[in-house]
Order: sequence, then C-alpha cells, then structure tokens
Amino acid sequence: MTKHYVFFTRRVLPQADPHLVQIIQCANAAANLGYPAVLAYLRRDWGAMNPIEWAFPMQFKQPDAKLAQFYNLQERLKVLPLAMPYPIDAWKTKLTHSNTIISRYYFPFHLRQQTKIVHTREWNFVKVAIQHGIPAIYERDHYEEKPYEPEIVNHPLFRVGVTVVESVRQNMIRNGMPPEKVIRLHNGINQLFLSRRPEQAAEWRKKLLAPQYQNVVVYSGGLYRFKGVDLLLEVAREMPQTHFVFLGGKTEHVEAYRHLAREQQLSNTSFLGHLPQDQLPALMQAADILAHPHLSGEAANFTSPMKFFDYMGTGTPIVATEISPLMEFKSAGVVAGWCEPDNPIAYARCLQQVLQTHPRKSEGYCNSVEFVRQFTWENRIQQIQQYIAASLHDQSSQKSVLAGDRGGISPATAHSIRPSADLSNGTFSSRY
Repeated sequence: MTKHYVFFTRRVLPQADPHLVQIIQCANAAANLGYPAVLAYLRRDWGAMNPIEWAFPMQFKQPDAKLAQFYNLQERLKVLPLAMPYPIDAWKTKLTHSNTIISRYYFPFHLRQQTKIVHTREWNFVKVAIQHGIPAIYERDHYEEKPYEPEIVNHPLFRVGVTVVESVRQNMIRNGMPPEKVIRLHNGINQLFLSRRPEQAAEWRKKLLAPQYQNVVVYSGGLYRFKGVDLLLEVAREMPQTHFVFLGGKTEHVEAYRHLAREQQLSNTSFLGHLPQDQLPALMQAADILAHPHLSGEAANFTSPMKFFDYMGTGTPIVATEISPLMEFKSAGVVAGWCEPDNPIAYARCLQQVLQTHPRKSEGYCNSVEFVRQFTWENRIQQIQQYIAASLHDQSSQKSVLAGDRGGISPATAHSIRPSADLSNGTFSSRY
C-alpha cells in the first residue's frame, strides 16, 4: 500500500486566506516533485450528509475545476475532502467539534493507515499524528502565547517546525520548541507567475488605463489597514492621474473599501476582489508598479512576503516600505524603490520617482525574475525534506558513535544530503 504525504487544513476550501494558500501551494509543490501528496480539508456541503462519505472517506480525487483554478493546482496533487455533516461545528460542544471528529474518528480509523508523514499548520493535528506514530511537520507564521507540550516537541516523530521570519522562530523556541527543530524558510512563488503573458497584459492595460489615467499601480493581498491599504488611498488622492487597482480581500472587506473610496471621492481606485490565480500574472504584468506599502508595528515583524515573491516573478517594478522581513532583499537590487513606512507623502514621491527611473517594459525586468527562481514552492519542500534527512542522519551518527563507531557523518555534511525520498517511484525512504 502506498503511504501518503498528507497536507491538512481544518478549513473548507476554496478560500483566499494567505495561510491557506501557503499549505496548499506546499502540497501542490510536493506533488510536482513526485511525492504521493494529498491535500486533506473539511467538507460541509450537502454531499457531506451522505453516510457513505463518512463510512468510506479515503477516496483520493483530482481537484475539481473550481479548486484547481482557484489555487492553480497541477494534476499530480490528490485531494481528500473529509465530510463534516451537521451538527459538527454548529453545536458548540467538544463532541461536535471538528477537532474531535478528526482525532477520534478520521485519523485513527482511516488516515493513519495510509499516511507516511503529515504537514500542517494545525497544532492539534500534529499532536494526533504523533500520538498515532506518524511523523509531523508543523508550519507557524504568527506569535504563539501558549507553551508547546514538551512530550510532543521533544518526541522523535516531531520532525521540524517551520516559520518564515526569525522573530516567530524565536517565539517558538521561547515557548518550548527545541532550537534544533525550528527552521526559518521563506514562502515561495507559484511558477505560474514566472510565465510571460504579453497579450493578456496588453488587454488588462487597455482596460485599466482609460483616457484619464497615465499609469497603473497594482496592490495584491488582504485588505487591512496594517497592510497599507488606507495609506494607498491617501496616496491615490495625491496622484489623480494614476489608477490604483486593489486585488484580493474578503468580500466584506472589498465592499467596505469600495464604500470608503466613494465617500472620499477617490475615482481613481478600483477594488476587483479575488481573482483566479491564473489571471493574476497578466494583470500584474500590465501594471507600471506593484505596491507593497505595509505599515510598521507588530504585524510588520512577522508578515510573510508571499506576494512579494509573486511580485518579483512578474518582472514589474516594486515599491516597498522598509519593514524587517524585507530588509534582507534590499541589497539584491530587485526592488525599484524603498521608502519609510507609515508616510503617504513619502510613498507617493517614491512612486513618482520610480515611474521615471523604471519605465514599464513589456518583457519585464529580468533581474527580479531570475532572482526569485530560487524561492519556488518546490525548492521550499526540498529544503524541508533535506533538513529532515540531515537531522535523522545526525541522530543515527550520534547513536553509532555511542556504540563505538567513529565513522559518523558531521553536521555540516549532513545538511548537504538530498531529500530522503525516491522521486522516481513516488515512495518515501524508510528513514521516515
């Protein structure tokens, strides 16, 4: 029986939240690399009421067209929607909580037998996996207030905690996670954003420029004040001949900002809401500038530069604020303009300067495109697996040294070992 690399989220899909995009793109990348990857998530539609779905849940499927288009999933990835019929999560009791259903039913009776390793942002799922003898990878990109259970984080089956910024890594360590089990890795870029779409970009540019605009500035991401959306509205007031286009955001946030823009009489703003991922590269390539206006404050210390990588992949000039997670990229020369956060006047001036120094190229600026190729989701999965392989080799060598064998490999050598998987036949190494 083939055992699977299971990625799990306790959410119903599709949804556009960045943390969902992260785990789904990791699953997609693992499948692209040849791992037997499965994306498991919750299902709450009318089909979830079918008793056959509860009794025989392990029916791996191809993602349907809606899900595949929403996240740009390739054909190798399999999905596993887990039925959650009413009253699960509707009645606020422990017995009717989806965590209970997963831990007491789906995992021990169904998932465990077909799972080789789990990869998730759900801490309860990590605990359930380890308690049933399955190795686990845990993702975290925000601060945690509660300490981690020592019996879980020190267990050999807890392979690694992964985060995107050093401040969160230190927070995980303070909460009890062994330092050697926490690594920092950037998020990745979907390779879709590396493809040039000149015809589609020209069509978008024709729509967005209109007679009254000279330039197009595009922002992509969540519609929150701390991400700089309100700041961009102030900038738009200073640049009436530039069209400011906002992509993404929850439906209620899109409507709220449309209303705010009308109240402020900002006719040069458009809030397009969520668009399928396969439309985003062309739209971003149509822009003169891509805006990354994140404010300062606590959120700026752990924000994930996920969209930053997508921006780079399009080759469009970027104007970013100087927040700590982005500072390591300043010397790479992949951002056209940097300015202090929280200052709409400074940001407007920076935009105007970049419009002069970095005129739009239909072919894009190749330096940012080439630079970002190292940050694909596939490369991220390989680095995680490489870390696991190296750490397991370290453990084996320590045991052999204790037994009198002085031929163990060094930690430096261990970290150069390739991922512990046989990609030719889609099966995992026995080291798992």
